[in-house]
Amino acid sequence: MTPNDNRSSIEKEYASLREEAKLRLKRLRETGQPNIYIGMATCGRAAGAIETKEAFEESLFKRDIQARIIPVGCMGHCYAEPLVLIEQSGFPTICYHQVTPGKARILVQNFLEGGDPCLEYVLGAMQPNDMLPCVTDFPRFGMEKRVVMEHCGLIDPDDICQYIARGGYAALVKALKMQPEEIIAQIKTSGLRGRGGAGFPTWKKWTIAREANSDRKIVICNADEGDPGAYMDRTILESNPHQVLEGLAICALAVGAEQGIFYIRAEYPLAVEKINNAIKAAREKHLLGPNILGSGFSLEISLFQGSGAFVCGEETALIKSIQGERGMPQVRPPFPALKGVWEFPTVINNVKTLASIPPIIRKGANWYAKIGTEKSSGTAIFSVVGDVVHPGLVEIPMGTTLRELIYDVCGGIPGRKKFKAVQIGGPSGGCLSEQFLDWPIDFDSLSEAGAMMGSGGMVVMNDESCMVEVARYFLDFTQKESCGKCTFCRIGTKHLLDILEAITKGEGTERDLELLQILSEDVKAGSLCGLGKTAPNPVLTTLRFFREEYEAHVFEKRCPAVMCRSLIAYYIDLDKCARGCDACMGSCPVDAIFTTKDRKKSIDQSKCVKCGECVSACPPEYDAVRKVSPPDRIPPEIVPQMEG
Repeated sequence: MTPNDNRSSIEKEYASLREEAKLRLKRLRETGQPNIYIGMATCGRAAGAIETKEAFEESLFKRDIQARIIPVGCMGHCYAEPLVLIEQSGFPTICYHQVTPGKARILVQNFLEGGDPCLEYVLGAMQPNDMLPCVTDFPRFGMEKRVVMEHCGLIDPDDICQYIARGGYAALVKALKMQPEEIIAQIKTSGLRGRGGAGFPTWKKWTIAREANSDRKIVICNADEGDPGAYMDRTILESNPHQVLEGLAICALAVGAEQGIFYIRAEYPLAVEKINNAIKAAREKHLLGPNILGSGFSLEISLFQGSGAFVCGEETALIKSIQGERGMPQVRPPFPALKGVWEFPTVINNVKTLASIPPIIRKGANWYAKIGTEKSSGTAIFSVVGDVVHPGLVEIPMGTTLRELIYDVCGGIPGRKKFKAVQIGGPSGGCLSEQFLDWPIDFDSLSEAGAMMGSGGMVVMNDESCMVEVARYFLDFTQKESCGKCTFCRIGTKHLLDILEAITKGEGTERDLELLQILSEDVKAGSLCGLGKTAPNPVLTTLRFFREEYEAHVFEKRCPAVMCRSLIAYYIDLDKCARGCDACMGSCPVDAIFTTKDRKKSIDQSKCVKCGECVSACPPEYDAVRKVSPPDRIPPEIVPQMEG
């Protein structure tokens, strides 16, 4: 068969798959039955999507209504889960938020049976496109640029036909007709940098492996996501695993590999299930396995479940884990692209990096390069959590400012609170203050500010957050996740943590502030892998931008945010306390609250464990519980006597 015949054969086989997928979906639509799409990713399930799905099924059966229920992934609006899209003849596709089982029954009765779309539950409207819903009028989406997450929450991750009908695997078909060097050139022109945190140019890593002298090469998808508050990779794999598979296949084609491995943590059981199903479905459609689409290119992909060690997100530690050894980083060079798994050249790319490949190949490198900034092209995906109105996943063009992301996309700070800081880049990222709100989000700008892009975790904090405690919290995580290989990381982070704990307890000294700075710099310089080199970032950035809080803890024995337990006290404002109200007393786990002679409540400071339950229990109309720092700031007149 000549090269032209081979290319023609590839196109014909894919065209047949695409036509079959489109025809199948078209026939389903021609029945006129309503389609009910329910977000069934982990965030949806945690919010009750399984119960919502069961309520739809029961209500449809009870009312004898024919409708299809389609489980989909997550659109990123995690604050609004369970999310439900309903396609009903005569209406646009409508998205409903926080659909409880009760709301599900109402929607079946009032909308599907009665024709009332229940506008009070609506989050946004959509229109069908290519026989599947697409975003046209939806809150927040107008401020995003969806490249990786384009199909997330809109297709069934277990139905490969829905992905193919939307153009899925067209990029692989296009790549099969290109020379490997052409593919790599496209990735170079696009400017794609690794989305796992380091930001290394993707094309360089591929070129090194391509040019390596070996008869066997391996490609790996690194899905070992372990940052606190980060769930981008998990959501993509649960919502659209085929786009990641397609990217991995194109990577293998470019570097000359015939073996691929998905490295994913076992704590992601749903993502593991979706990837296994996707691999099986792709093989059945001749899109994986031997002689893909008759092209002569073969690729076998297996799945490896990690045991949850955070350090195994580092490439060399990941390789050791796959080989059955203890996951510990190794000295580089040699780099994995030259000598990786079982000594073979190995390319390791993050989930988001691989999911970016199909759009680049399909739409063109120049199209992608125009998104973002000159040195950081494309989009960035963040899991925005903490003190924001609309937490969840967002995909924005590189160069978007922190202010635009936090306020315009995620709705700002709730409860009339003020912005204080944002922790960006995961537990090893930096805490940036308000002065950086107008800085662009890209690899270089964040590094200049003292933070880093990282894998995409972002924690927003309001003015009630103690930055010393924040630094202690993140350092506690990285210290526990240290593999122990490097002395600086193993012992240095422990000393840093001890100092921070002493400061939060009011036991810190002026010398401790100097030691924090010196020791942090030594740990960064002396550690082998990225975990140790970046672990002190929260300490260094909080010292730099919030030094006055450290000084208040050390010199005044006071926590300005009134957060550190050892430095606070609770008391009840007797002028606001209502006689006869026992709400706070009933909530106290240690019986520290008692009734005074005038039938009001007070707190026995010797018993109080400072849990804060009394604050939550006190009715808003009274708002009588107060919190102060240091503890001796309790007004002297608050010295009630116990009844009797």
